[in-house]
Amino acid sequence: MIVLKVLAIIAIVLIALFLLTLVIYFFNLDMKFAAALIKPLTAYYNWSKNRRETKKKKEQDTHKE
Repeated sequence: MIVLKVLAIIAIVLIALFLLTLVIYFFNLDMKFAAALIKPLTAYYNWSKNRRETKKKKEQDTHKE
């Protein structure tokens, strides 16, 4: 009896996951999410790049002195 309940729960979870992936695929939500992330990730990359360059310049100036 417990085994049947466990199998039923596993089946329900698998069906729910399948339906979730079907919705994501049908509405192309993964690409929409990726497109929404481009701007913040680009801003973070540029900020990080500027920070690294500033740090590198400071280290070079320290070594020159």
